Amino acid sequence: MRIVSLIALAAAAFPSAVALAQDPPPAKTAQGDVAVTIYESLALVQDTRQVSLPNGRSRQEFADVSAQIRPETVTLSGEGFGIVEQNFDYDLLSPAALMEKAVGQQITLFRTNPATGAETRERATVLAVNGGVVLKIGERIEILRDDGLPVRVVFDSIPPNLRARPTLSVTLDAVRAGARPLTLSYLTPGLGWKSDYVALFDEKAGKIDVQGWITLTNNTGTTFPNARTLLVAGSVGQVQQSYGGVRNRPRQPAPRGNTPGTESGGEQLGDFHVYPIDGRTTIANAQTKQVSFLDVSGVPARKGYEYRNGWLESQDEAQSAASVLKFSNARAQGIGAALPAGTVRVYMRDSRGQAQFIGESAIPHTPGGSSLALRTGDAFDVKVQPVMEGRESITSAEWERTARWRITYPDGSTQTAEVERSQRYFRTRMRYIVTNASPTPVTVDVVQGGLAQWQWWRDLRIPEESIKGEQDNVDERHWEVPVPANGKTELTVAFLTPW
Repeated sequence: MRIVSLIALAAAAFPSAVALAQDPPPAKTAQGDVAVTIYESLALVQDTRQVSLPNGRSRQEFADVSAQIRPETVTLSGEGFGIVEQNFDYDLLSPAALMEKAVGQQITLFRTNPATGAETRERATVLAVNGGVVLKIGERIEILRDDGLPVRVVFDSIPPNLRARPTLSVTLDAVRAGARPLTLSYLTPGLGWKSDYVALFDEKAGKIDVQGWITLTNNTGTTFPNARTLLVAGSVGQVQQSYGGVRNRPRQPAPRGNTPGTESGGEQLGDFHVYPIDGRTTIANAQTKQVSFLDVSGVPARKGYEYRNGWLESQDEAQSAASVLKFSNARAQGIGAALPAGTVRVYMRDSRGQAQFIGESAIPHTPGGSSLALRTGDAFDVKVQPVMEGRESITSAEWERTARWRITYPDGSTQTAEVERSQRYFRTRMRYIVTNASPTPVTVDVVQGGLAQWQWWRDLRIPEESIKGEQDNVDERHWEVPVPANGKTELTVAFLTPW
């Protein structure tokens, strides 16, 4: 596979993905050697800093921690000290915070006369900051209006509990003075990742080329420069917190053909799969970044079609069958890797050789050796029209007239009872008209659902079917219907049911 081709497709899918070659120089930070492990909705930050401790008690400040840090998860490890107290100062310096902290204190107002340019100065006491700023200036009460007139507010000092950056303060008791490495570890929301795939499908060759991209997002309020980054695929158990939740991906019913594999491989952490990012990377605040993690070519693949019909559904017009792309991530097929959940975007080349987008589909966390069936859209030329040709009540003689059961009493004795009962049963005749307007023959999987109407009564019989079908589960049966080029095939089935 020409890697350049996939990079071009990735640039179309992710405009920022091609701008990864060089991170900008990070701003000055108080952080040390940083390692970040990112889960689906949570991250573990481990920051090792060189700190000089005096003998005895001292207050140490750790700036540039996540603004969404979960303080109860903080641990500080090192040698020769004990932790007395820790505080997270999350009240960040801002114009609004400065004004709120100034309630009851004096500030200086500078006003400029727009006509003359003359500047006047007044001292004012901040009375309240509730939807606006209320001031006392001399003997009058005034509201600080936002009316476009040039007014500057000067504060005498910065309150001690306002921080320019998110800061964790810890009171330590050191048994000896000296510099030593201290490792600060904590959990934080606001760091996340997801995976996306770009697939180029060659229908004639029966092959696809796949490139996988990891998308990192950072909304913690803090940049993590030059960090060792590890991504964990899987849902770790968490007690519900108020800061957020797990993202949901709306999905259509998956087509037939998705089966989990049994191949092991890759790095694992407990029951989760781990994807380390090569080298180090800077995860800037308020940034989305893409990093490539998979690039394979020539994976065997084929296109198929599927149509699902509900119980007793009959259509007046033919409906499009779903286009389905099928392949495997087995080692023998060329991928040989577990795939984290994400969206696969599929492209094909047109008659001019230009790659065109033909659809996308979500995949769950997929073990190695799995078979995948991706719905990429609805077929233009392949149609199915289900028609209920008849539904009639049948006699008990065509089904059964007696019921027998055995009763076991507490003393161990048994008794067999048999009764004759009258019930209603139904014969339903269905016809599925499958048409193909393309110049090549196709096979369409026709799936009939709704065959298990009640959990406790799953009695189904099929005395007639023009093409032999297979029962996938108690609720669904499917038929592989071959349709010639520019042709039509009709499938007929009779169902006997007690409903």
